[in-house]
Amino acid sequence: MATKVDVGIRGLPGAPDGVKEHFQAVTRNYITHPRLTYRTVCGVNGPLVVLDNVKFAQYAEIVNFTLPNGTHRSGQVLEVTGSKAIVQVFEGTSGIDARKTSCEFTGDILRTPVSEDMLGRVFNGSAKPIDKGPMVMAEDFLDINGQPINPQGRIYPEEMIQTGLSPIDVMNSIARGQKIPIFSAAGLPHNEIAAQICRQAGLVKKSKDVVDYHEDNFAIVFAAMGVNMETARYFKSDFEENGSMENVCLFLNLANDPTIERIITPRLALTTAEFLAYQCEKHVLVILTDMSSYAEALREVSAAREEVPGRRGFPGYMYTDLATIYERAGRVEGRNGSITQIPILTMPNDDITHPIPDLTGFITEGQIYVDRQLHNRQIYPPINVLPSLSRLMKSAIGEGMTRKDHGDVSNQLYACYAIGKDVQAMKAVVGEEALTADDLLYLEFLQKFEKQFIAQGMWEKAMDKEVPEVLFFKRQLDFLVFL
Repeated sequence: MATKVDVGIRGLPGAPDGVKEHFQAVTRNYITHPRLTYRTVCGVNGPLVVLDNVKFAQYAEIVNFTLPNGTHRSGQVLEVTGSKAIVQVFEGTSGIDARKTSCEFTGDILRTPVSEDMLGRVFNGSAKPIDKGPMVMAEDFLDINGQPINPQGRIYPEEMIQTGLSPIDVMNSIARGQKIPIFSAAGLPHNEIAAQICRQAGLVKKSKDVVDYHEDNFAIVFAAMGVNMETARYFKSDFEENGSMENVCLFLNLANDPTIERIITPRLALTTAEFLAYQCEKHVLVILTDMSSYAEALREVSAAREEVPGRRGFPGYMYTDLATIYERAGRVEGRNGSITQIPILTMPNDDITHPIPDLTGFITEGQIYVDRQLHNRQIYPPINVLPSLSRLMKSAIGEGMTRKDHGDVSNQLYACYAIGKDVQAMKAVVGEEALTADDLLYLEFLQKFEKQFIAQGMWEKAMDKEVPEVLFFKRQLDFLVFL
């Protein structure tokens, strides 16, 4: 039996193949199916809406809500039981009238439009532009949950990304494709550190090869979750004033935005990063701040669903949920691009054993620790190198990548700084008079290390400042091997 498409093509005598393909595409892509509109909202609980008497609802399906005042909101199906469906509304449930609110099921999952033109633009937590610019012409619509990467197809992260911060570049080098968080706390300058990394980050190797190492091939995707207006304005103005905005795609979820929106903000950012990395072949640095706000939003949804809580009220599946975000970093065989993640989280009460930093440390490949004592002594950036670690540093440094003696210098700095810390603690007990000559040299090294090596200006790159004269200590301590 002939279909409508066949009849239509037969009605085009002598039509070339291109016309036939176009006719088929138009007929296929523009067939509309009537959708059912429901007015069966039977309950609202926090960010969740319960719908009754629905048909053919599917898990993770997108639902469009129309409020009595004409505004539109979107949500996602979390659970389907019989004829009931539980939907989480991304824009919040305030103003939803159970009797007058209508909804319709789209039959599709949550997809986001992606394009290379998103660089230099500012979006809210739902990927809608808020910089008074036009809508982005989408090159593709991608699932925000991404596609699983075959472990066999992953490439081991190598080749260093320099951040311009000496405690990171010298002693905790970051490899392309690595995921390494920054552990901070309330009141510490993690926002300034993140903005400085965005200004100064780049590839170590630079040549005219557009595919691999050219500066134009480096992009940054920045997602801020739960930040206040002052912080959002700081990031936006900082990027615009310093010329780094053209390489940055900025997602902002403000503190007064719906909490549930923070669930999708990092996934939108990572989906954009995957498009830039694997289809545009760019080396993408993804900075996510603050992951603590994301985890608290996850706890809120879990509490609204009345799930059995885990440690400190967080859901038992938070480890798995965080892994779905962090594990999207890496490199894929056959693609020149890479995704490097630097999530930033604030530790409640400076507690590194809190579930958020604890689970994050299990998944990621090291951590950068921001120390409050260094901050109180006016040292910026207050990065404590002793609890910090980069597990993939060994593959990103060395001859041909940074320097032949990079690893030896880093290890020796670690050793001397650790001994200096022990001497400093001993000095507080026995006094400076009881210290030996070697102890005094270690103490002098400690002071110079913190004031000259760690400390740097907010607008100063690591390669622009003077490194401490470690040769001085070599002359004084013949059992130490510097350089």
